[in-house]
Amino acid sequence: MSEAVTARLFVAVVPDARTSATLAALPRPVEPGVRWVPPANLHVTLRFLGPAPIEPVADALASVRGVAVTRTDGPVGRLGRDALVVPIGGLDDLAAEMAAATAFVGRPANGFRGHLTLARLKQRAACGLTNRRIELSWPVEEFVLFESDLRPDGA
Repeated sequence: MSEAVTARLFVAVVPDARTSATLAALPRPVEPGVRWVPPANLHVTLRFLGPAPIEPVADALASVRGVAVTRTDGPVGRLGRDALVVPIGGLDDLAAEMAAATAFVGRPANGFRGHLTLARLKQRAACGLTNRRIELSWPVEEFVLFESDLRPDGA
C-alpha cells in the first residue's frame, strides 16, 4: 500500500490575459521593504488547504461546478500590515462551494475575503499604489489546485 503524497495546497483562480496585462503594467518601483509578486504568480486564493494529500483533494474538487465573474470591489489597499492587495468581488459563492467540497482538509474555512496580492510589505513600506482605482473584471472559467513551495524569496 502506498502512502498518500502530501503537499502544501491551495485552490485559486488566475486572472485572464487582459487582466494580467493590466496588472503587469502597474508601476512596480524598487523600494526597501517592498517585494512585488511576479505577474505570473498573481491569483485569488479561494481556499488555503495547507499540508494535504493531493489525490483526495483533487477528487473532491471534481464535484465543484461553480462559475463566477470577478470585479474590483474598491481601490488598491492593504490587507493586514504586510500585503498590498486589489479587492476582488464576485467569488463568494465559488469560495463557499470550494470550502464545502474540501471541508475534510485542514482548518475550517473562516470567511472568504477575495483579493489579489500585488506585493508583500515589510516595516511600514509604501509603494505609491495605495488608493489607486483599478477597473478589473474577468469571467472565471476554471480554478486551479496549486502546490506551494516556501522559499526565502517567497512562495
